[in-house]
Formats: sequence, structure tokens, C-alpha cells
Amino acid sequence: MKPLKQLTTIHTLDVIDLDSFKDYNYQAKLTEELDALDQDFDQAIINKIVLWKVNRYAHLTEDALELLNQIRPSGAVAEKRTKAVLKNLLDITGIRLPMASTILRFRNPHHFQILDQRVYRFLYGKPYHNTTVVDDQINGYLSYLEQLKVVCHKKNIPFHQADRILYMMDIKYNKEYKIKY
Repeated sequence: MKPLKQLTTIHTLDVIDLDSFKDYNYQAKLTEELDALDQDFDQAIINKIVLWKVNRYAHLTEDALELLNQIRPSGAVAEKRTKAVLKNLLDITGIRLPMASTILRFRNPHHFQILDQRVYRFLYGKPYHNTTVVDDQINGYLSYLEQLKVVCHKKNIPFHQADRILYMMDIKYNKEYKIKY
């Protein structure tokens, strides 16, 4: 890395070839949508702008939405369907396992919970490390859910609130240990 004194700045360039910088491609679909806005802002638009800024906007495919909507908001979900939905979600740019688990949790909190670093740490006593192998991520999440169900039953914690309760418990009991984001 260059020391600050040696950084290239706009002031050190004699000629700027603007054509070489015309292909701005940051969050392409969302940028196009936001650039085309010609209406009053509401909270949904503000949310999109915030998502654009933090680079966490995920455009779901029709297939992903269709699979996701096959999961009912309550009741059991077949493992085969869970795997199919997760595989489809994890193939989408901007979605990793914690985000996919969050989407699933809000779809059916009685079957899914958010895979969160704090909850994972409080459950297993070690930091969460994600793998890039999709099948391993899916199997790891399913194991996490099973372990969470066992703990919830044993400790009399309502499963549909487990991610929130264990998150707060980790903050209370492990506040001196920092989380790596």
C-alpha cells in the first residue's frame, strides 16, 4: 500500500480520460431504479437508498420468490423444500447464509431462525465461520436449527423468539468479547 504522500489524487493527474470511467456498475439494477425516481420519497424509497449505500441490495429472481412463497408463514416445512429455497437464495448476489436465514425467519419464524454471529457464539461457544460451499452452508444451517430447537426445548425458550432472546443474552453475558463484522 502506498504511503499517503504517494497516493494518486485528482491534483496529480495532468490528463483524465473520462471515457475509461463511464461504465459505472455499482448495484446496476438498483442504481438504475433510484436514478429514475421522480416521486415523493417514502420509507420504502429511503430503505432502498440505504440498501444501495451499504451494498446489501439483493434482487431476487422469480424462481427464488416462487420457492420462498411456497413456504407457509406457519407450520412445518419439508427439509427438501428448505434446501431448495436456500440453494436458490444463496445463488443470488448479495445474499449469504445470514441474510437467507433472515428472509426465511420472517417468512416462518416457527420453523426458521436467523443465523447470527452472537446467537451462534452463545449456542456453540465459538465464533461463526462461514464456508463458501453451498451444500455445507445449507447442512450447517439445518444443524444449527436442530441444535437451537433442542436448546429451546431444554431451556423453555419459545423457538419463534430464540434468535432475539439468545442475541440479547450474548450481549448481556459476553459484552467484553467483540464480534468481527
